[in-house]
Amino acid sequence: MTRGMIAGLVATAAIGLLIGVVLVVVAIGVRRSGAGAGRPPAAAPAPLALGPSEPGMLGRKIRARLYYVSEDGTRLTGVEREVLYGDGPAAQAQLIINAQLAPVAAPLVSAVPAGTTLRALYLNTARGEAYVDLSREAVTAHAGGSLDELLTIYTIVNALTSNLPAVTSVQVLVDGKEVDTLAGHVDLRRPLAKNLALVE
Repeated sequence: MTRGMIAGLVATAAIGLLIGVVLVVVAIGVRRSGAGAGRPPAAAPAPLALGPSEPGMLGRKIRARLYYVSEDGTRLTGVEREVLYGDGPAAQAQLIINAQLAPVAAPLVSAVPAGTTLRALYLNTARGEAYVDLSREAVTAHAGGSLDELLTIYTIVNALTSNLPAVTSVQVLVDGKEVDTLAGHVDLRRPLAKNLALVE
C-alpha cells in the first residue's frame, strides 16, 4: 500500500469521524428543543402569571379608570389611576384587575371585600369575554345586600370593559368555579356587559 493510499484512508476516516460527531451534537440539540413538543412543559406557569422580567414589571405605566364606592355609598365613581403596562390584552387585563383589587387609602373605598385576590384571568378575544377568577374572600368576606353586591360585581366588570376595547363582557368566577351569585342577588352564571348606570 502506497503512502498516498494510506493518507487517503486516514483523511476519509477523519472526515467520517467528524461527520459522526456533528450528527450526534445535532441529534442531542433536536431532542432537547423538541422535548414535549405539542404539550406544555411539566412546570408550566399559572395562566397569565407575570414574572419579574416580563412586561408590566419594567416600570412602564398606563392611565386606567378604576371604580370605587361613591361618597354617598349608593353608586360607583370612576378614578383615573396609573396601572403597570402589560404586553397584550390578557396581561393588561390582569394588571388592571390587580390594581382594582389592591387596598386603597381614604377617601377611596373599595366595593370589593377585603382580602380578595385574583386567582386567574382568561380572555376569549373572539367573543370579547373575560373570565375573572377571584379568591373565596369575594364571597366569604362580602357584607351582603343587593346594592353592595351590584357595586362589587360592576367594579370588576366596568374596570375591564371601560379600559380594554377587546373586552365587552365579564364573568366572575370564585375559587376556580362558576357561582350563581356572590351574596344571593346578582346572577353570575353568564358574562355581564358594562353598566355605567351605576357610575355617578
